[in-house]
Amino acid sequence: MELAFEARPEVYAAWRELLGAIRANIDPRRYELATLAAAQRLRSSYCCLAHGKVLLEDFGEPVLAIARDRESAGLSEVDLAVMDLAEQVAADATAIEDADLQRLRDLGLGDEEIMDVVLTAAVRCFFSKTLDALGALPDASFRALAPELQDALAVGRPIADG
Repeated sequence: MELAFEARPEVYAAWRELLGAIRANIDPRRYELATLAAAQRLRSSYCCLAHGKVLLEDFGEPVLAIARDRESAGLSEVDLAVMDLAEQVAADATAIEDADLQRLRDLGLGDEEIMDVVLTAAVRCFFSKTLDALGALPDASFRALAPELQDALAVGRPIADG
């Protein structure tokens, strides 16, 4: 992925700094769930595979079930609401209404935590769209994932050949 920014390494460095500031304030698992939801909506194979792998390996999440139908994957109401908001940000942020945010408040999230979800999804939009527009393919290393997981997470561009 760093190669995609080869012509503009200063942009990649600035993105990493922004990402670090966002990640400093959000629960790591919540960050990954929000990122996966935004990446799925954006049809970003690269980001779905990368963050699905983190959810699987670092948090033991049922990523295949989440990717196929998160509503029936055993996630909490908070997790589902976070993923729904992240997906809304990626799809059409102008359509978000106070009721969408109130759902998260009613589940116990504060405005800062809601903003963290919004920032997570928004930064994913920048990165995913950049990778896809430059033709970056997900690394061949993702072929080590189970075939059904590859199929579920490769929602856009195909995984690169070995």
